[in-house]
Amino acid sequence: MVSLATGASWAIAGLSTAAVIARPMRWPEWIWAVAGAVLLVLLGLMPLAQAGGAIAKGLDVYLFLTGMMLLSETAREHGAFDWIAATAVNASKGSRARLFLLVYATGVVVTTFMSNDATAVVLTPAVFAAAKKAKADPLPLLFACALIANAASFVLPISNPANLVLYGGHMPPLGQWLRSFAVPSIASIVVTFLVLRWIERRRLAGECACDVTREALTSPGKLAILGIVATAALLLVVSALDRELGLPTAIAGIATALVVSAAAKASPLTLARQVSWGVLPLVAGLFVLVEALDRTGVIAHVAAWLRAVSSEPVQAAAASGTILAFVSNLMNNLPAGLVAATAVAQAQPPRIVTDALLIGVDLGPNLSVTGSLATILWLQVIRREGEDVGFLAFLKVGAVAMPLALVAALGTRLMLG
Repeated sequence: MVSLATGASWAIAGLSTAAVIARPMRWPEWIWAVAGAVLLVLLGLMPLAQAGGAIAKGLDVYLFLTGMMLLSETAREHGAFDWIAATAVNASKGSRARLFLLVYATGVVVTTFMSNDATAVVLTPAVFAAAKKAKADPLPLLFACALIANAASFVLPISNPANLVLYGGHMPPLGQWLRSFAVPSIASIVVTFLVLRWIERRRLAGECACDVTREALTSPGKLAILGIVATAALLLVVSALDRELGLPTAIAGIATALVVSAAAKASPLTLARQVSWGVLPLVAGLFVLVEALDRTGVIAHVAAWLRAVSSEPVQAAAASGTILAFVSNLMNNLPAGLVAATAVAQAQPPRIVTDALLIGVDLGPNLSVTGSLATILWLQVIRREGEDVGFLAFLKVGAVAMPLALVAALGTRLMLG
């Protein structure tokens, strides 16, 4: 028999998550996550100290996102995106298909070395600018940004903050990671490209503008790009040393913003005001909601199921990875990853099961527009540029791309043993 307190906690967590996805009254996503967290505390369903502890668990993620958002806004503010866009358009030589390939390949690189959130907030504005300069339909290029942000997000440990969450801050060594995920990542990237290229074949047919004017990159713009490249190199080193990524990313982002602002003789506060800071309370609220579920025993049941099925590791990996991929679209992959991480810590399943869960939580969100934090950030970026993609429009693409890529990635991981 479910107690009243347990039922109320489930209801608040479920309704808050649904509101984050549906955005009633078009209010920002963070309002609903924070409202649910506050309501749990006010109703006495979660002690204030425990809610604070849940928020504190996300410190590394908050720092990571802070650094990435500052890098993105610095580059955007000082014309780096426009310069990159003009370079891509000219390199396409008038071919929409070639421009699409360039955008996709760039997305693979950015996601791999800077995270899927960087693809959402750093690359997407440049791609939108490229589409405008090329006088091409922006949607295929924007979809490329959104899907590669998830499809390439398990190439390296730094490729997705959800990787930090699932492994509880204790990432596998880089060599072990590559043995597990290099081939599945290639499968995911290639299949997603082929599917998206086929779906968007009509929009990508024909020519686009080329030889557009490329304004000279200013000194602050060059410094912004240098800051992004230096941050990528720093994250590779930190990852290889098995250290947390949040603080180095935040320091790099803040340092880049300060140096570039000083070079431009502009106030860094003006730049900071342009950042979408609402993503931080959104993540904090989701941490509290997941902690509430843990208090009701839901995660203990998930852990018990993992223990029960782990006697057959391959079947358990296939089932758990697939289930989590779809669940990530019902509740967003960040809380889904938090639930899975807590369950893994309790159940201690075989490594192949944990790896399959990571593939599910990283790749699964390509099904729907609210499946991952990266896609939510992507939505915020394109809305800022005057574009929007509805739930059904994204689902028409994701319903084909995600399952095929998931089968390819999980299948190759299971074959590796």
